[in-house]
Amino acid sequence: MINSPAAAWINSVFAGFDLAITQAVHDLFYPIKGFSSPFFDFISLMGKGGIFLIILSLVLVYFRRSRRMGTAMLLAVSIGFIITNLCLKILIARVRPYVDESSVYHQLWLLVGQRTESDKSFPSGHTTAAFSTMTALFFTGNRKYSWTAYIFAFLMVIARIYLVVHYPSDCLAGMLVGFTAGVAATLITMKLPYKWFLLDFSALFRGKKYRGAHEKGDQ
Repeated sequence: MINSPAAAWINSVFAGFDLAITQAVHDLFYPIKGFSSPFFDFISLMGKGGIFLIILSLVLVYFRRSRRMGTAMLLAVSIGFIITNLCLKILIARVRPYVDESSVYHQLWLLVGQRTESDKSFPSGHTTAAFSTMTALFFTGNRKYSWTAYIFAFLMVIARIYLVVHYPSDCLAGMLVGFTAGVAATLITMKLPYKWFLLDFSALFRGKKYRGAHEKGDQ
C-alpha cells in the first residue's frame, strides 16, 4: 500500500511528533501489558463504527429529560462520520502505521497483539466519534460533572495509539474534527423546535399497543 501525496506530506511534517508520542505511550503502558492491552482493546471496541455511542445517544433521545443531550450526541457523531469517514479518510488516504514492516510502529504493533483495521488512517474515526459525542454531552449537560465525559474521549486516543492502529497525528485530527462536530451539533440542537423535546415516546408506544390489543378484541 502506498501513501497519497497528502499523506506523505503529513508523514513528513509529523514524523517526530508521531514517533515521540507513540513511544511515550508504550513506555508508560507496556510494562503493565497484562492489564493495558485488554483494557485498551475494550475501549477501542466501544468506538468501533460508533455503534455503542449511537445506541447510547438513542437511549438518551428516548427520555425527555435527556433528549437534548442525546439529540446533540446523535447529530455530532453523524457530522463527525461524514467529515472523517466520507471525506477526509478518502481524500488523504494515509496508510496505517503498522503496514511498513521495517518501521518501529510495526514492531510495536507486533508486541501488542496485531489488531488490523480495514480503512485508511487519517483522521482517526474512533477518536472523531468519541470527541464529537463527548463534546456534545459536555455542552448540553451540567458542566460541573459533564467534563468527565472527556476522560472516555482521551482514553480512546490513548487506546488507538497504544494498539498502533493510528498515528498520534491521526488522533489529533480526530480530536479537532470531533470537537468541531460536537459544537456544531450543540448549536443545531439549540435551534430545533421545542415540540421535539416534549414528545413522549413511551406514550406513543403505549398507544400503539393499546390500539393493537383493541383491534384484536374487535375481531
